[in-house]
Amino acid sequence: MEQWLRYEHQGTTGFGTLSDDRINVYQGDMYNGAMATGETLALDAVKLLTPCEPTTMIALWNNFHSRAEKEGWSRPEHPLYFMKAETSFLDPGGAIKRPETYDGPVVYEGELGIVIGKHCKSVSEEDAENYIFGYTCVNDVTARGLLREDPLFVHWSRAKSFDTFSAVGPVIATGLDATTLIVRTLVDGDELQNYPVTDMFFKPLQIVSRLSHDMTLRPGDIIACGTSIGAGPMQQGCTVEVQIDGIGTLVNDFD
Repeated sequence: MEQWLRYEHQGTTGFGTLSDDRINVYQGDMYNGAMATGETLALDAVKLLTPCEPTTMIALWNNFHSRAEKEGWSRPEHPLYFMKAETSFLDPGGAIKRPETYDGPVVYEGELGIVIGKHCKSVSEEDAENYIFGYTCVNDVTARGLLREDPLFVHWSRAKSFDTFSAVGPVIATGLDATTLIVRTLVDGDELQNYPVTDMFFKPLQIVSRLSHDMTLRPGDIIACGTSIGAGPMQQGCTVEVQIDGIGTLVNDFD
């Protein structure tokens, strides 16, 4: 297993793998033939960036048995998803900002993120693993009060695409068995979400396959797999942590 990350160091952006508290610096294409330079950097000497540079985030809704049972939702026939703006991504450690034009509830949603590793179009479920680079942590932030502001149209993209509303990181972990993963979300140290990936209606390989028949997925794109029970509003000044063993902890404050 490798943990890939991106960083800024002395005004330069780079990427590499994490080993304890040091970064092994690489060059080239992270997804295809990256080469180690032999240089290392101390983790505390860099600023972490989003671990990839996605062109978009595709985020699922109603993808967990437990959540659907609680809400009275039926199982969808196909993954239900929306798109989040490229400008909404937030680095690990960055501050989630309340939109200036909105004073309603802002909600955290701890999720598993799939990171695509190569151009992916109309692939089978059996072959989908070959197109997944790895997995990361996601906080899919939502201005929940905007979702149904218009009774004729659910504002998924607007409510979820404000700047800083797509926190991602701290690393992309490769070589994980996603079916063994547990997603935990803590707010100011209190665990408010703890759910297994196995509770998904559509598992990661199914998600990639199904979505690849709808659109071409590109290297670095992120698919947020949806959230389960326990998502809720954040209070100004709180700290949100999304934890997945093997990936680490994504930490962001809500300003």
